[in-house]
Amino acid sequence: MNAQARQTRSSSWQPRENAGHCSSLQSFLDYIRAECGLSANTVDAYRGDLLNFFSHLRQARCDDLASLAPGHIESFVGYCRRRDLADASIARAVAAVGTFCKFLVLEKVIPRDPTETIVSPKKWNRLPSVLNDQALTKLLREPDPTMDLYALRDRAILLLLYATGIRASELTGLKTTDLNTTLGVIRVLGKGSKERIVPLADQAIEAIEQYVRTSRPAMSQSRDAGEIFLTRTGRKLLREDVFRIVVKYVRRALPGSHASPHTLRHSFATQLLQGGGDLRSVQEMLGHVDIATTQIYTHIDAKRLREVHKKFHPRG
Repeated sequence: MNAQARQTRSSSWQPRENAGHCSSLQSFLDYIRAECGLSANTVDAYRGDLLNFFSHLRQARCDDLASLAPGHIESFVGYCRRRDLADASIARAVAAVGTFCKFLVLEKVIPRDPTETIVSPKKWNRLPSVLNDQALTKLLREPDPTMDLYALRDRAILLLLYATGIRASELTGLKTTDLNTTLGVIRVLGKGSKERIVPLADQAIEAIEQYVRTSRPAMSQSRDAGEIFLTRTGRKLLREDVFRIVVKYVRRALPGSHASPHTLRHSFATQLLQGGGDLRSVQEMLGHVDIATTQIYTHIDAKRLREVHKKFHPRG
């Protein structure tokens, strides 16, 4: 092939959709929707940002996500700037790519996050949303255990999420052998396959015991692998199943609310700190590697205190 032919072929080269990229994108979107509890608008925005990122990768002929490097991220930021995107839009795009890369690390697609050294144009910490006592009470009472077997399961799920602050993905992996009702604790396998022991409230223990005793036997099949929470057909629940269950009762009990399984986790942590719990203990119960991740809940409490001060102090 002569030089002119090679140049013509190169200039007309059009990358096709990469099946691996598409598969990873869908898995990631399911993850942030179910596990992180992001709103539909945010999920759609992240999807658009990542499609742009994949387009940039195709132009750079990076077909294998395993070969992602900081240079790809830096050139993507430049790509966004050339499109005259606002700093906030670029920051969101970088956040989307960063979250995606962390997901790839969790899935062992890449060994480390290539966005670690990338400085976003604009940094912000979004305070997680929490439910107040009244809203929590309404939500936890919504499943009627007298209605059917599945309401018993769903009530146990809601109480367990709120009583322990565990992630939806951690809940789906719980085995019956992880539950110790005598000691009032549950063993949780968290991110990075790290085990931790989390205390259980009496109400959650009672709900789980009732479900395991009466509902679970009717759901379990011959392929029962010992997971605590099962679907109607006897398979283990997925993160997406937990998300759908929680959202179903949120819509009934709290119309207009966008609460998710992660909202119950946030509410658990916030109320512990408001009640006098120390930061290290809360960090351990949540399974946070970095205490800075836990410290965001102290900002929520500070915000509440400022509101009280403004409302009741004569110079507020």
